Amino acid sequence: MRRFALGMMTSAALMAGLASQVQASSKDYSKSTKTDLVTKIMGNKSYQVYSSLKLEEVTKKVKTKTKEKKKYTVKKRKKKYTVKKKSKKGKTKYKTVKQVKYKWVTKTAYKNVKKKEWKFGKKLTASADFRYAHVQSKSYKVKDGKRYYYIYVDGRPVGYVNEKAFALSKANVVSQVSLVNNPSDSVGFNAKDAINYVTDQHGSLVDNDSVEISCKSAELNISDTGYVSSRKAGTAVLTFKYGKAKATSKLTVRGDAKEGISSADVTPVKTDLPEIETWSANDGARLSSSSTITSKDAVSSSHKYWATKTMSGNAKGADIETIFYHPAVLSAPGSSNLEAKVSSAVQGIDFYDNDLVTSNLDLGQADNWEARGHMVYYNMRKVKKYNWQLIPSKMLSFNTWLSYIKNIKVSPYMKLGHGQSVGSTKKYVYVLANWNRSNNWSNSQELIRVKKSTMEIDKIWTFKVWNGSAKYPRIFLNADVIDDNTLLALFHNASKHRYEYWKISRSGDSFKAKEVGATGSDLISNSAEVQGFVWNSAYDVYYIAFNDYLFKIGAGLDGKTDAGKLLNYYKFDTGRREFEGLSSYGPELYVNLNHPTETLKVNHITK
Repeated sequence: MRRFALGMMTSAALMAGLASQVQASSKDYSKSTKTDLVTKIMGNKSYQVYSSLKLEEVTKKVKTKTKEKKKYTVKKRKKKYTVKKKSKKGKTKYKTVKQVKYKWVTKTAYKNVKKKEWKFGKKLTASADFRYAHVQSKSYKVKDGKRYYYIYVDGRPVGYVNEKAFALSKANVVSQVSLVNNPSDSVGFNAKDAINYVTDQHGSLVDNDSVEISCKSAELNISDTGYVSSRKAGTAVLTFKYGKAKATSKLTVRGDAKEGISSADVTPVKTDLPEIETWSANDGARLSSSSTITSKDAVSSSHKYWATKTMSGNAKGADIETIFYHPAVLSAPGSSNLEAKVSSAVQGIDFYDNDLVTSNLDLGQADNWEARGHMVYYNMRKVKKYNWQLIPSKMLSFNTWLSYIKNIKVSPYMKLGHGQSVGSTKKYVYVLANWNRSNNWSNSQELIRVKKSTMEIDKIWTFKVWNGSAKYPRIFLNADVIDDNTLLALFHNASKHRYEYWKISRSGDSFKAKEVGATGSDLISNSAEVQGFVWNSAYDVYYIAFNDYLFKIGAGLDGKTDAGKLLNYYKFDTGRREFEGLSSYGPELYVNLNHPTETLKVNHITK
């Protein structure tokens, strides 16, 4: 009996606890559970997105049933007596008697009852529309035991969605990594570079440092800091794990230690350049990347800059004019960590037909050894010159905003290096992720391939280029992708005061390098850094950008021009807004400026 009584008490306590929870939830029905601002990774399943989710007090008619005992009377015939006659049957006499009885009757009634119910707001769209957007959240509400997160999409506050719309406990990594055999590589390959994303049980992005990485191999090892040496050939399986999220990647160090050894034997073409100086990057425009935008911030007119100085003396030999203002940011206000923040500070651009891709690093990050950021894809067929600046705000109607979002894709947080060696083809984007403060070391160079369809990394290679031996390496801080198997890269040989042009070709997973031209000049005399490099296939020329200068040099790849010959240069007065990336598609040439970030088309430069 004591055990039974204890059980009754436990049940009572449990019911009391549940009742108190209901009362608490009723009391705080308007509040959300707040979290840190986190990046959410969208999954493959689509769920409805609602403008709001509120616990509201409603009045409902509730049907009730009650039973009551009802009295009623029945009439019953009762035999009175029988009269008997001779030779005849007796005749029975009856009388009617009233009898009182009772029965249970069910009565139905309706009464008004007040209760609290979750109410969704307007249906906005399906979560599938945000599959490739940058999604963030910092609060959620619980309805029927399910979490509904309030999401920001590309910086704009949107609404609530079931957490099942996210990729829950998922690890997405590069399936194959191929490293060059480099006995002089003192660093090795950072295994974290192979991570697209890893999420926790609620679909929130996990910091790469929190992911457990292990290496299974007979020949290769992974260091305590997560680097795999490429000094000897071998294969390994890398396993990435966080909670229930798990994925593997196959890593190979190729066998030929002589791969990438070449000769820098091209005679440079001399120039008759006067001493040309440009301002220091430290003296350039200094506008911080904002996390909000108002109508006052939005630019509503195009810039047009004419060249004020050229080699031929023609003060109007070229001009650049705005074709597109980039969004102010693509992340929510308060995105303090670099994984969450998609900055408008663009370092490199590339066009392929109507596809524009950009490398976006937060201000000051491009100089870091493990510089990481995001890549952004724009479908320029749908771009309007000015309105896209307003994407992170609510100044656009939802339907207009949604039509823009469907034409933008944001990559996961990834290694970009300096961010100016960007190129693309029909299906892929390529980034040569080199450190611009490496001082021309003999370590391997990392080439990352990104699928345009998802903006996720699908393959990583490393290669090396040495002039004869590791003593004379060639590290390329600027490169252009010609096709899926060819790079053209620029190397500044400061000790010999010349620029070298290299063609790097891939066959399978192996790379060969050949010097294809050289210019006997530093071009800029005060050691300014190159801010963009591109090959124009229509005219077979290279363009090299510095802060406010653009140099046009013959490539000689198809016989139209002399390789390495300086053809012209152009100085543009941009208000000390430095060039940040060059791109060319067909005959067209494009440059990028920051503060605010805009892409401009170059006109009249072929004349």
